[in-house]
Parts: sequence; structure tokens; C-alpha cells
Amino acid sequence: MLCAKCRRSLPRLFPPICPKCGRPQASGVACPHCIRWSSSIDGIRAPFRFGGVIREAVHQLKYRNLRILAPPLAEFMRDCMEQNGIPADVLVPVPLHPKRLRERGYNQSELLALELGRLASLPVRTDQLARCKYASPQARTNSVEERHANMAGAFVCKGSDLKGSRVLLIDDVSTSAATLDACAGALKASGVSSAWGLVLAREV
Repeated sequence: MLCAKCRRSLPRLFPPICPKCGRPQASGVACPHCIRWSSSIDGIRAPFRFGGVIREAVHQLKYRNLRILAPPLAEFMRDCMEQNGIPADVLVPVPLHPKRLRERGYNQSELLALELGRLASLPVRTDQLARCKYASPQARTNSVEERHANMAGAFVCKGSDLKGSRVLLIDDVSTSAATLDACAGALKASGVSSAWGLVLAREV
């Protein structure tokens, strides 16, 4: 699904990066935003910038039902996970609100998580984290503050099965990190020991 020409043009995200949000940072230390940010997420990593071929691939997977893209995209995520030494006992995909899940018919983050779980030999739990607040898509919000407000109280952990576990949250794209941070907050409230985020692409 990704030809040699497309693979050569992939917008890869190389170090140095901010150790918290994963965006490019020349110094390799926490960026000014993360220094001020009181976050629940322990860190975010991504193999690509959100643009070019990867933007098109995400849109095809997310909105055009091209689910066959999930396996090759998950391979990139597996490589990123291994290269960065991200701690993980279990993968948890960012859930969709039931209304949006009915509209789309599937959760693209769950497809990526299932493929990544197979490649990395890690369990995938889709029954612990739920989206309880229907909000506007993050792509339609204008500011970082608005995105974080949009996600406030949006997720709930449905049990304590993951207590003490190192959870790796899986999503397709991270923009302001508000969604991943809200998920991490819900998981940590249930007792997980750490919550990292791994996405296919990061807006920078």
C-alpha cells in the first residue's frame, strides 16, 4: 500500500526532540510549553510529522475505510516504540465516543493498536477506557487552550484491571496532546503506574 517512492518521501521525525511532547527541540530538553505544562501523560513519541504521504495515509485510513493501511502503518509505530525504548505492558487505543463509532463504523486507533500488539507481542485492552463526553473533533478547535478544555472530563476508566501496569496509549495523530493527556489522567486515576502515548504522526 506504500510504494518505494512514497516511503522515500515519508516526513520522518528525527531527534533531538522534547522528551515530554515529542516535538522537535534543538536543545533536546523540555520545550517551553512542557516546562509550564502540568500533564498526566509521561511522554509522547511519533515516527512522523503530520504531513505529506502520512497525512494522506491517515485520512485514507480514518475517513475512507482503507483499513488495509493499518498493518504497514503499525510497523512504523513498532519501530518507533523499539527505538525509543517506550515502557509498555499493555496497549490501550484512544476510544471514540459511541456516537462517532456508529457514524464511522470502526476506530482507526484500535486498528493500529491491534496490529501493533501483534507485532510487539503485547496485549491490547479496549474495555478499560471509555469516552463519556461527545465533543467537537480536535481538528476543528483553534487553540491549545480550547483543545484542552474540549477534552476535560472526556474519558473515564471503567475498572482497576490495569492498576500497576505501564500503559501505552495508541492514537493516529497528536496535535496539542490534549486527548492523550486526558486519557492518561483517567488511567492514572485508576492506578496505572505510567501512561505514555505513541502516535503515527505528530503535528509540529
